[in-house]
Amino acid sequence: MTGRTPFAVIALATLTAQSQPVAPVRTTDAGRVEGIALPSGVDAFLGVPFAAPPVRDLRWKPPQPRRPWSGIYHADRFAPECLQPLRSSRQNHYFGEEATSEDCLYLNVWAPRAAKKAPVVVWIYGGGFTIGSASMANYAGEPLARSGVVRVNLAYRVGALGFLAHPALSREQQGRSGNYGLMDQIAGLDWVRRNIARFGGDPENVTIVGQSAGSMSVALLQSSPAARGLFRRAVGMSGSPFGGMLGPATLATGERQGSELATALGATTLDALRAVPGDRIVAAQGARVSIVQDGHVVTGPAEAVFAGRRQNDVPVLIGYTRDESFRPFDRIVDRSGLTAAVRERYGARADALLKSYDTGDASRDAADIARDASVGVQMAAWASHQQRYGTAPAYAYLFTRRQPYAPGITFSDHDPATAGAYHTGDVPYWLRTRDSLNLFRRTRDWEPGDVSLEREMSDALLSFARTGVPTSPTIGRWPAFDPTNPRLVRLAPRSETVAWPHYRDIALFDGAAVPPRPAGARPRD
Repeated sequence: MTGRTPFAVIALATLTAQSQPVAPVRTTDAGRVEGIALPSGVDAFLGVPFAAPPVRDLRWKPPQPRRPWSGIYHADRFAPECLQPLRSSRQNHYFGEEATSEDCLYLNVWAPRAAKKAPVVVWIYGGGFTIGSASMANYAGEPLARSGVVRVNLAYRVGALGFLAHPALSREQQGRSGNYGLMDQIAGLDWVRRNIARFGGDPENVTIVGQSAGSMSVALLQSSPAARGLFRRAVGMSGSPFGGMLGPATLATGERQGSELATALGATTLDALRAVPGDRIVAAQGARVSIVQDGHVVTGPAEAVFAGRRQNDVPVLIGYTRDESFRPFDRIVDRSGLTAAVRERYGARADALLKSYDTGDASRDAADIARDASVGVQMAAWASHQQRYGTAPAYAYLFTRRQPYAPGITFSDHDPATAGAYHTGDVPYWLRTRDSLNLFRRTRDWEPGDVSLEREMSDALLSFARTGVPTSPTIGRWPAFDPTNPRLVRLAPRSETVAWPHYRDIALFDGAAVPPRPAGARPRD
């Protein structure tokens, strides 16, 4: 009979144990956390609490410190996303089911195993301030962490649970209420400042990055005195508070809408409102303002804050995608249809717009007008205000890649035939997470051009996080924004530096009334 001796078995077991990475443990200011040692050489700490659960009497209050714990907190799985409407499995951006809860103020850290004073890249998700998650595969931090940065995704309250203003709340909270989701973001960044060195990150080299409502958040944080000193660089993708579309609304407007919601829920006191089940609040919240001028986190319109040189003066890397819009036209197929739609929406400005946007392709012109009237205005104004009123540079891009869809693929919220370079379509290239779009079914057939574009974009983001200047293989050092010669990087399989499309024409939208969101439209992330 042949077999291993007990000593051989013990030796083999010892060698096997030694070959497995030891679960990493770090000490935060609230206690020890144990993460996961990933095969890639990255340590992941998932679901790390950065504030007390905002439940019961802490609902609609600024985030409070987390109570310290004894022993080891096992940060080996994602925490629930903040309470919100759920996704269909047939949506374009479906990345699996997540638990959902009001107890949601957690963050995820991905750190290179041997990191010391590494740049820190913090992701702030989008979703119209109504939906979003720090744990979606599209936002995963491991891919960039493999290149030497510490990646953090932080969660914040959304919808009415994150942004409700109400007279009773204002009386309770020194004359202000609302913007709790923004306060959550600031609390998460303050956690990073206090703790990230223990994960190998440099608290003096933090870059905040966001897309859509996350990008609006980044610009709001740049404008906020409450976030001063918490980051060194900022990246905004497809959204900002410039241009008037986001407001901010007056506190009185927010309070009125909050009172209307309380009435609809049958809550006549603040205690009663805090006792309403969260899912009822989400179901009843409807369309409402998110950001209010509270005098603390949001002190005024972004234009006024920058003009007063009160912004956090840091380098910014900002841009948008070719075919996105927050206020698209209905389907337009010819010039007469475009003329009628533009005259209806823009009145006296119509003739100048129709003259400036005339490529001979009416559908292309309609898409360009709708884009520039919303996200184009927002990003161009951000760049110009930073250049005019700051000392740190601004860098800009336009993403133009239509993703290569798998034959016959369909989605409940997305038409591959017409989506083009859509809102959020650039995110997986920046974060190296393209594989997430094929997580449960094959939706894309990626091509070599997508691989090279991902490298171009992610390298630019990494270099910006390290040095404050984006550089990439094709472009080299990106040009800083100059209003006398406005250029940006056109991101495509063959990227190039070009004149900013319609930059001068965007001024035609200044002061134009913001058209209402189309009926049935929902926030997209």
